[in-house]
Amino acid sequence: MFSRLAKPQTANVLGQLVKNFSTTNAANRKVAVMGASGGIGQPLSLLLKNSPLVTELSLYDIVHTPGVAADLSHINSPAKVTGFVGPDQLADSLKGCEVVVIPAGVPRKPGMTRDDLFNTNASIVANLAKACAENCPNAMICIISNPVNSTVPIASEVYKKAGVDASRIFGVTTLDIVRANAFVAELKGLDPMSVNVPVIGGHAGITIIPLISQASPSVEFPADQLKALTERIQDAGTEVVKAKAGAGSATLSMAFAGARFAFSMIKAMNGEQGVVECAYVKSDLTEATYFSTPLVLGPNGIEKNLGLGKLSAYEATLVENAIAELKGSIKKGENFVANM
Repeated sequence: MFSRLAKPQTANVLGQLVKNFSTTNAANRKVAVMGASGGIGQPLSLLLKNSPLVTELSLYDIVHTPGVAADLSHINSPAKVTGFVGPDQLADSLKGCEVVVIPAGVPRKPGMTRDDLFNTNASIVANLAKACAENCPNAMICIISNPVNSTVPIASEVYKKAGVDASRIFGVTTLDIVRANAFVAELKGLDPMSVNVPVIGGHAGITIIPLISQASPSVEFPADQLKALTERIQDAGTEVVKAKAGAGSATLSMAFAGARFAFSMIKAMNGEQGVVECAYVKSDLTEATYFSTPLVLGPNGIEKNLGLGKLSAYEATLVENAIAELKGSIKKGENFVANM
C-alpha cells in the first residue's frame, strides 16, 4: 500500500544519535515537551536533545523541569534547552514552538485501563491544548497522553472553541507500530529495523489493528498464530504494566516511539518527501470521526491520508469490532469539552 505513493519511515531513532551534529542547511526547529519531568518526558527529551533536527528544546512540567533542563544542557549537542515550571510559565514555554509533544499525565498502574486515566489526563490535555491554541496555534501537536482515543478529540474541541485550525493535532500511535515491527521480526527472524507493519484504528485494546497482511517485507502466519500476535500487540501496554509490577507503564519504548514521530514530523516540515507515519487524526474514512491510518506528512501536516488499504477478512472484522468502542471514546472526549 505504501509503494505507490511514499516510503514509510523506519524506526531509526538511534541513528539520530550517531549522526554528525552539524545543522548546516537545516531549518531551525523549536520543540516543546509538555510533561518533560515524567517517566516518558525525560527519555523523550534526551532523544530530542541528541538529534540534529532539533535546534531548541523547551521543557515544561509542574515540577523539577529546571533540573532536567540543566542536566540535558550539559550534553554537547547543539540544541539549546530551557526549562519552564508551573502554570505561570506555561505560556512562555510554548512561544515560538513548531512541534509540541505532550506526554503529560498520570501513568497506568496494574489493573487500570487507559480509560481509567480519563478524568485526570483529560483536564491536563485540555489545559495544555488551550495554551497551545493561544501561544503556538500553527505548531504540530503530538499527543501521547492516554487515553489517546479521547484526548485527541478533547484537544481538537478545545481548538475549535478557540477558533484555531485543529488539523495539526496528531494522536501518537507509533508505539503500536514499533511493537508490531519488533514482534513480527522476532517471530520471523528478521532485522527489526527493516520491518514495517501499519497499525490502524485507535490506541487502546481492540481499537489497535495491526495490518499484518500489509507488512513489509511480506509475512504470513497460521490463523491461530496471527490471532495470538494481534492480541499481543493490542495488549502490549498491559504486558509492560504487569512486568513493572506497579512501578509504571511503558516509558522507554514510548519515548522512543514519540521521538520517532517527532523526527518524522520535523523531516516533513523541512521538505523531505515521502515521510509516512500512522497517526490518530480527524478522519472520514470510517464511521469513527477519528481514526489512525498511514499518513504522508508534509510542511503543513497531513499531505495525504493513505487510508486503510486492502484488508484481509480477519482485519476487516477487527475494524468492524473497533468502531463502536472508538465512537464511544470520541464522544466521551467531546462531551468533556462541551461540559467544561
